[in-house]
Amino acid sequence: MLIIPAIDLKDGQCVRLRQGRMDDETVFSSDPVEVAGRWADEGAKRIHVVDLNGAFAGEPINARVIHEIARNYPDIVIQVGGGIRTEETIQTYLDAGVRYVILGTKAVNMPHFVGDMCAEFPGHILVGLDAKEGKVATDGWSKLSGHDVVDLVQRYQDDGVEAVIYTDIGRDGMMHGVNIEDTRRLAAAISIPVIASGGIASLEDIRKLCAIADSGVQGAITGRALYEGKLRLREAQRLADELDRSGSGATV
Repeated sequence: MLIIPAIDLKDGQCVRLRQGRMDDETVFSSDPVEVAGRWADEGAKRIHVVDLNGAFAGEPINARVIHEIARNYPDIVIQVGGGIRTEETIQTYLDAGVRYVILGTKAVNMPHFVGDMCAEFPGHILVGLDAKEGKVATDGWSKLSGHDVVDLVQRYQDDGVEAVIYTDIGRDGMMHGVNIEDTRRLAAAISIPVIASGGIASLEDIRKLCAIADSGVQGAITGRALYEGKLRLREAQRLADELDRSGSGATV
């Protein structure tokens, strides 16, 4: 189980939103590159970066900052989402040193694009699905589609997607705990590994996720809990590693 710190970018700053609302933000730093260094010092193996402005605009807005993070920390796996809608954007990020690009809105609106990009950039494509009450949201969470999460992900089974990032919008940034049941239901229904996101707030959440790792959950993205000191990255990863070795976790 990989614990992945999140860096959400809005107007060049590191922020966290509550339930994806752009008007309900907390600014944690005006220097996202320094924040990435903090997570590197804490032992991060991967960092999750989201261009929030880009997600709404449909094109990269904070690309310069993202390129700088990738350039300064070449030994850390960087995965990027937000406004990635074209092959050219994917190529530019990969050329900058980003390891994985996350397809969200484009994956929902044009599912065949996922297969095309997996063929063009094998080993570099993730799909990010953000859901509210089981339905997928798009365009920076501003629009709710009629797609069921599980049904949609099953379309990508044979495309070569490296993993699916599943975010429960209702819990994101709220620190109310991870949605274990829906995460487990999704992981059990597909062969693609799942990375959980939204609401992770404590070591107990890490225990619960490790307990369902066998169903296909391979990672957990967390943001606000780290920034507010409720969860410490090094301690969380150490616990996950210990539970992985012992094959144990919480009963859920």
